[in-house]
Amino acid sequence: MSIKHFANGLLIFVLAAAVTGCAINPVTGKNEITFVSESQELSIGKKNYAPYRQAQGGDYVVKPEVTRYVQSVGERIAKVSDRKLPYEFHVLNDSSPNAWALPGGKISINRGLLVELESEAELAAVLAHEVIHAAARHTAQSMERGLFLQGALIAAGVALSDSEYRDVGMMGASVGAQLANKKYSRDDETEADHYGIRYMVRAGYDPAAAVQLQETFVKLAEGREQSWLSGLFASHPPSRARVAANRSLVAELGNPGGETGKARYKKAIAHLEKTKPAYKAFDEATAAFKEGKKETALKKVNQAIRIEPNEAVFYSLRGEIKAAQGNNKAAKKELDQAIKLNPDYFKPFLVRGLTLKQMGESATSARDLEKSIGLLPTAEGYYGLGQIAHASGKSDQAIKYFSKAATSKSNVGDRAEEQLVRLDLRNNPSRYVSSGLVLTKEGYLAVKVKNTTPLAIKGVRVVIGVKSGSNILEKAAYRVNRTLSAGRSIQIATKLGPMDIKTARHYAVLVTDASLAE
Repeated sequence: MSIKHFANGLLIFVLAAAVTGCAINPVTGKNEITFVSESQELSIGKKNYAPYRQAQGGDYVVKPEVTRYVQSVGERIAKVSDRKLPYEFHVLNDSSPNAWALPGGKISINRGLLVELESEAELAAVLAHEVIHAAARHTAQSMERGLFLQGALIAAGVALSDSEYRDVGMMGASVGAQLANKKYSRDDETEADHYGIRYMVRAGYDPAAAVQLQETFVKLAEGREQSWLSGLFASHPPSRARVAANRSLVAELGNPGGETGKARYKKAIAHLEKTKPAYKAFDEATAAFKEGKKETALKKVNQAIRIEPNEAVFYSLRGEIKAAQGNNKAAKKELDQAIKLNPDYFKPFLVRGLTLKQMGESATSARDLEKSIGLLPTAEGYYGLGQIAHASGKSDQAIKYFSKAATSKSNVGDRAEEQLVRLDLRNNPSRYVSSGLVLTKEGYLAVKVKNTTPLAIKGVRVVIGVKSGSNILEKAAYRVNRTLSAGRSIQIATKLGPMDIKTARHYAVLVTDASLAE
């Protein structure tokens, strides 16, 4: 068992511990078996909503009135919902055309989807679809199918030189982590379409907009806009059949008509339309930076800032680029501006904290890194704090930070794992060297030892004895007189025996010593 796997095993949310029961689905009226209670739904949504928004680019804050407008449409839909939940609606600063719902009515829609819609009624169709996912317990049912429940959300390494916020992975797995690749069932998606249209009618919107929206989605999916399929329609791609089903329902409802709000919508998102080229340039800058093309990235982000000078993420990226160019002083200035424009987004705090660490300003660096992980716990943040603590001689504190960073399946997680081994192997060898007993065919015990660390180790000592509560009454001890490379296993023969398997089960083994081979 590696360090990472050991740590991930500690991040557990046990579905089996939930109380199983029956409940009437408030949207469909069907009687369903439930494993996740409503209180758990609300808790999961509340706990994960803010950090997952951080991991998806943060909230769009340049024009707060855009979010207020979306919230007003969302609240209009929520009022006619069959299930009263603490619904929330936020606009995320992400160019991908996506929207999603967490349990408990926590709903987000991306900036990139808003600029593709044509009317308030189309926005209502998107939000009604997501409200149904929450109200009909689709997100909870996905959790019950094992797609979500695996612990608290902690984001993995944001490698500053080769990643963007959409590449943020998760340390362990979580509701938020799995949301990006969620797979609602086809029945869930059909219900969300069907009842979402009914909610539109209840709220006074023209349900024909849902049909028009699906037609637009089909055209985009059939054309060059394949990113749609990896976002909003990952589990149920738009299709002619889906358009036909929606059109049939609208006809069944008597083509009731209602508000479309096209002019109102265009006015509300006018600034997003105007600045769309800025975000296109930013996305191109991000891609270029990821590929190591710093000059191209800088040119593109400068272009973005000229169009929209009030967007924090533009300055944050420019700060990253300048830090990568070795100009830490200029980088800090850009990051200061990013934080001034949006003090509630993790990324500029993380980058500024790492930049300040490079500048030797450990105290201010630690404050920024702590602020960043308070918003979104990242492996980069924990690793930086571990380095600062280690340099200050605070080994116990460094071990705690490196332990958290090491749970990330990323390059920075690997580096943290190495640091953790260097600091903690001698004190806790059994955490890093696995051991177990086997019974040979002759009836003698043998010890299996494995180096689970990424580094070569030596001097492994094991003790074998009879179990006595939580202790071992030592019967024999053995030293491995060879270096074990990373991942290497060895079996040691003992003279304990002969015995039967019943007797063997009373024995245990413990690793009591090991050191680095360097």
